[in-house]
Amino acid sequence: MNRFAGKVALVTGAGGALGRASAIRFAAEGARVVIADLDMERAQAVAAEIGVEAIAVQADVTDLEDCKTMVQAARGAFGALDVVFANAGIGGAKTEFVDLPIEEWDRVMGVNLRGMVLTCKAAARALIDAGGGSIVLMGSSTGGWDTILGSGPYMMSKEAVKALARNLALELARYRIRVNAVCPGIIQTPLSFRQGTDDPDAWEGFFARFADRIPLRRVGKPEDVAATVAFLASDDARHITGTSLLIDGGQTLQSWSNAPDTAYPSS
Repeated sequence: MNRFAGKVALVTGAGGALGRASAIRFAAEGARVVIADLDMERAQAVAAEIGVEAIAVQADVTDLEDCKTMVQAARGAFGALDVVFANAGIGGAKTEFVDLPIEEWDRVMGVNLRGMVLTCKAAARALIDAGGGSIVLMGSSTGGWDTILGSGPYMMSKEAVKALARNLALELARYRIRVNAVCPGIIQTPLSFRQGTDDPDAWEGFFARFADRIPLRRVGKPEDVAATVAFLASDDARHITGTSLLIDGGQTLQSWSNAPDTAYPSS
């Protein structure tokens, strides 16, 4: 497929697993890509993987001027901006609400919500100038369907992203700009694996336990998210806007009332 030939895509948090996979997917389908990340070394590494059709930009998405710089870099290097994947986000420390430092609340909300707003605000005019485009937000994970103990700031910030997607979809539709959110379940990334070890056996065991509780019997891969992001950003999804799309293998279909006591049979 060559759905993004002649297009320019901006990916924030592109040094991480999901951002990297999406940037590579955009480039594989013909896009020129701006790799934005707070960690410039990670951004440069992903840009080097892609080659001359990518540039790296260091940016803090909680800073409006940095967000403007990302957009200016896209227009300066490639002449336009057509697609934005606002992916940058953090999980935050797991802390019960009664013990939650307000500084932690501010930190998580700053990246996960303010960062989305500023990224979109900085990019909107460039997309309007391009005659339209697509914004994909990294949405609520499965936090909007499940409740995660000790993760109040994360869950609330990500739920707000779904509302942001709907609001922007309505406001920007007249400019032919579509806005959607993706909501991944458990994905095999270092962010999901919080066991503090590089032991591959521990890694495999951790995700195998999740796979046992997912109806499709597998944990998602970064490429699964990248494929969905590319679909929503492409003209294949030209009549889809304001939606939040789950990518969870059926994970959120399970509850205490219908989850099996033992693993599903293999056939």
